[in-house]
Amino acid sequence: MASNNSSWTARQNKLFEEALALYDEHIPDRWQKVARAVGSSVEEVKRQYEILEKDVREIESGKVPFPNYR
Repeated sequence: MASNNSSWTARQNKLFEEALALYDEHIPDRWQKVARAVGSSVEEVKRQYEILEKDVREIESGKVPFPNYR
């Protein structure tokens, strides 16, 4: 499994993913809107995004296998 060392709940992660889809990089004040949607600080959502990017890079480079979803 990827090295997600976040202490976020599954619900927070789901809200985070939904907010990222809703507020793409072209949206003004993106991080403030994502933070509000998750109920977290801008710093925390930026840190969570960095973790997500790292996990994706590791998966894409073959260092971590794709999760086996049922």
